[in-house]
Amino acid sequence: MNATPEHDQKIAKLTFASVYPHYVTKVEKKGRTIAELQQVIEWLTGFDAKKQQELIDEKVTFEKFFQQAKLNPNAQLITGVICGYRIEEIKNPLTQQIRYLDKIIDELAKGRKMEKILREE
Repeated sequence: MNATPEHDQKIAKLTFASVYPHYVTKVEKKGRTIAELQQVIEWLTGFDAKKQQELIDEKVTFEKFFQQAKLNPNAQLITGVICGYRIEEIKNPLTQQIRYLDKIIDELAKGRKMEKILREE
């Protein structure tokens, strides 16, 4: 499935603050913690829990969120399908980064071991 430029623009303009509560609900419903959620976000972006909260409070778009992020060098190891898209085939770098985030949060919610989510093996 190929994302259209309109789709890419739409998700770039979403705010991290608008999506974060859905991440929390998703992981908590599956028995994971907010601390674990913050850990995987920090692994991907370099943002600690305090910075994550600042970005939520500032209502930054995903575009600004990832402009400020220091993407983990192992992020390209995140592969597979999320939201109907094969991550490694996404052409738009920002859309791909957003889908990296979606994928690792999905893995967390599915009970995957933290060291696998953080690509330590």
